[in-house]
Amino acid sequence: MRKPTTRKPVKALAKPTRFPLENVLTRVLPPELVGQREFEQVHFIGFDLGQADLSGRRFSECRFENCNLAGATLANTSLQNVAFDGCKLLGLQFTACRDMLFDVHFDRCQLDYASFWGKAMPNTRFVGCSLQEADFTRADLTNAVFDECQLQGAVFSQTCLLAADFRTAQNIVLDPDQNELKKAQFALTSLPGLLGKYGLLVE
Repeated sequence: MRKPTTRKPVKALAKPTRFPLENVLTRVLPPELVGQREFEQVHFIGFDLGQADLSGRRFSECRFENCNLAGATLANTSLQNVAFDGCKLLGLQFTACRDMLFDVHFDRCQLDYASFWGKAMPNTRFVGCSLQEADFTRADLTNAVFDECQLQGAVFSQTCLLAADFRTAQNIVLDPDQNELKKAQFALTSLPGLLGKYGLLVE
C-alpha cells in the first residue's frame, strides 16, 4: 500500500459542448482531414473506429458521440479534455495514452475491460457507464464520480479514491486496506463489497 500524498486541489475542466459548425463531423472524415494527426474542437458523431490505430494523435476539446472505438490502439495518444457520449470503448488501454493534460469525461459508455492502470484522472465523471472488469490499479481518482455505473469485477488496487463518489454505483468490490478511501462516499448497499474480505455478513 503506497503512502498517502499531499495533493493540491485540481480544478475540473468543463466538458466540451460547443464546436465550430465546420468541425461537426458525421460518420467519415472529409478528404482534407484524412491523415491529420491533431484535432481540436471537433465533434465526431457516429464514427466506426473499432480496431483503428490512433497512436500518436492528439485530440483536444473534442467530443465523440455514439462512436465505436472498441479495440482501438491508443499508444502515445493525447486526450486533452475529451468527452465520450454513448460510445463503445470495450477493452481500450487508456493507460497507454500520454499523461500530460490527460482529461476525459464518460457518459453512457461501454467501458468493460478498459484499463486506466496508473492514470492520474482526478475529478473524472463516469455517468451511466458499464465498467465491468475495468482496471483502475494505481490510478488517481481523487474526487471522481461513478454515477449509476456498473462496476462488477472492476479492479481497484493501490488506487487513490480520496473523496470519490460511489453512492449510486453498483456491484463495487474493493479492499479498504489496499486503497486510499478518505472521505469517499458509499451507499449502505455497498457494504458487502467493502467488507467481504473480513467474512462479515451484512443484512
